[in-house]
Amino acid sequence: MRDTSTWPKGLPAYIAVTAAYWAFMLTDGALRMLVLLHFHTLGFSPVQLAYLFVFYEIAGVVTNLCAGWIAARFGLTSTLYAGLGLQVLALLAMAQLDPTWVVGASVVYVMLVQGASGMAKDLAKMSSKSAVKLLAPSGDGGLFRWVAILTGSKNMVKGLGFLLGASLLATLGFVWSMLGMAAILVVILLAVLIAMPAGLPKGRKGVKFSEVFSKSANVNWLSAARVFLFGARDVWFVVGIPIYFYAVLSEGTTAGNRTAFFLIGTFMALWVILYGLIQANAPRILRAKTRPTDELIKVARGWAWRLAAVPAILTGVAIIAGEPQLWLTISLVAGLLIFGIVFAVNSSLHSYLILSFTKAERVTMDVGFYYMANAAGRLAGTLLSGLTYQICGLPLMLGVAAFMVALSAIMVGLLKPERSQP
Repeated sequence: MRDTSTWPKGLPAYIAVTAAYWAFMLTDGALRMLVLLHFHTLGFSPVQLAYLFVFYEIAGVVTNLCAGWIAARFGLTSTLYAGLGLQVLALLAMAQLDPTWVVGASVVYVMLVQGASGMAKDLAKMSSKSAVKLLAPSGDGGLFRWVAILTGSKNMVKGLGFLLGASLLATLGFVWSMLGMAAILVVILLAVLIAMPAGLPKGRKGVKFSEVFSKSANVNWLSAARVFLFGARDVWFVVGIPIYFYAVLSEGTTAGNRTAFFLIGTFMALWVILYGLIQANAPRILRAKTRPTDELIKVARGWAWRLAAVPAILTGVAIIAGEPQLWLTISLVAGLLIFGIVFAVNSSLHSYLILSFTKAERVTMDVGFYYMANAAGRLAGTLLSGLTYQICGLPLMLGVAAFMVALSAIMVGLLKPERSQP
């Protein structure tokens, strides 16, 4: 039996939290792809597809605002278990969708279920990210390293979820996919409930809800930057690019649809896996072990502007192409993979800086507030994804993404070294 006496304090709890988060994100990624592709084949427009994810993102905004206070009051393990349990219920509810319902009823039902899934996702995320602040060793770049491992591995698993969702839809169909994922998640939840070690705080009485709102200028500016960063990603990620790829890959037959599902799912999976891999290695890429937080703030500004250049160039490419063609599709694939690499470094820096800026006694509230901003950005991006693609296709969609990244870079430029703060 392996000797655990030499492990860093809190590592067993960190491993348990990470494992639970992995299981959740696998089903979350699969659910997104299943819903998107299933309803697209039923004839839903880009705007209608975007509507399906609106409550998911709205729920994220509300949940993150409240989850920090709930975790501070009742403990991080409580919010983690609640997130996993709620996702099981959401998957079971999605399996009850009746294909004979009229479009309006289907949209409303899926929106409500996606809202529950959004609540589940952000309860699990806030719990996991906050746990890192409390469990990670403070010296030798430990915080950045543990944050990067959790965030990067989570996104690689979510990428596998995209591929899993597309594969399940092509082989098992919509209903059995939902039931299978719910069963697996129940097993994971029971295992975590039984095996979760000590190490996470149980909560404290007397926590006021008003404490959720941060008084730190750095936390607020970084949260604002997060809104536009993730808005810029989801403008193309949620609806526009998958629908564009479907249009160029499938002629509408059953066999064509199956091929398109696998190819789209594979690309989305590879993008998120690459994103997660870069995130996990961001401390090494940035040489964070030898750099203080103040220097990493300056580094974040440079990487933010590098990111803005990518969708700006792709916008020009889309305008020149005018319509779908092979060289445009290849350019989009290459450009979006580059976007994923640079985006991952930006996201990893943000995830480290928010935990660096906050204090242990209010970590759940600052992280909850920060991820509320994250969810607000995803909400804006989701709505704009369907709307911009339907109005003017790729050029408008990618142009809006470039504009939002530029706004994020401006916000990052307003961060100040902690020692200069009053």
